[in-house]
Amino acid sequence: MAANMKAVKLRIKSVQSTMQITKAMELVASSKLRKAKERAEVCRPYFETMHQTLVDIAQGNTDFSSVYARESGNEKRCYVLIAGDRGLAGGYNTNLFKCLEAASVNQDFLVLPIGKKAVEYSKRNGFACVTESFGEIADVSVADCFEMANLLCGEFKKGEFGHIDLCYTKFVSMLSQQPSAIPVLPLKDLTDEQDTKSIRNLILYEPDASEVFDAIVPEYLAGLIYGAVCESVASELAARRTAMEAATNNAEEMIEKLNLHYNRARQASITQEITEIVGGAEGV
Repeated sequence: MAANMKAVKLRIKSVQSTMQITKAMELVASSKLRKAKERAEVCRPYFETMHQTLVDIAQGNTDFSSVYARESGNEKRCYVLIAGDRGLAGGYNTNLFKCLEAASVNQDFLVLPIGKKAVEYSKRNGFACVTESFGEIADVSVADCFEMANLLCGEFKKGEFGHIDLCYTKFVSMLSQQPSAIPVLPLKDLTDEQDTKSIRNLILYEPDASEVFDAIVPEYLAGLIYGAVCESVASELAARRTAMEAATNNAEEMIEKLNLHYNRARQASITQEITEIVGGAEGV
């Protein structure tokens, strides 16, 4: 009985230590989440507007001939895979990887992984990578996004792949994060989905629309990548906060049950000792 009580006591201390860690991680995630959420919300309108503007340019000019806008005969795809640097975030990384697997079924593709978990996942599955230089999403800056965009655009123009997709997790709310794989280049993939019957004003560009478009596209892609990084960071923090909150609550319930078990065992031990004392006194 005494040995059993000691084991329960050690178990309680172990769960309490774990609960302190999960609570601390929950607080850290909560403190970082507000800033990350604000950054994602601030970035979103700008990049959505830039995206729509380029779609309008591609649709509204009949003499358009940019490699970024016309339909590609190369079916090979490049997925910009944006995951986290750490685990302990519930199904955040796993759900993203399932999204990539669903989107890339029966496709010839390679990836540009962003984040430690994305790099590890790509290596583990033997995916060809454009580069593995961006293995820490926490360190990714706007300049890094421009570097990635220029690299991707260069490879796209050389014909290494014919489509570029973003695979990231969109921040919907504190309790909801949605993994998505969306096409970003060529814009033909997107203009096909638009209503081509709507009226648009023709705009004249100097020196011509193609040159203007080709100069803007790398900045457009860099903006989309940065926006997706902001969304992913906010999603990861929200997922980690939720997971750590659930873990803390579970630890509290477990401690409560273990304390109840310990108190019952202690009460049984005391009752047994009293019974032995009474029995011994009666035998004298």
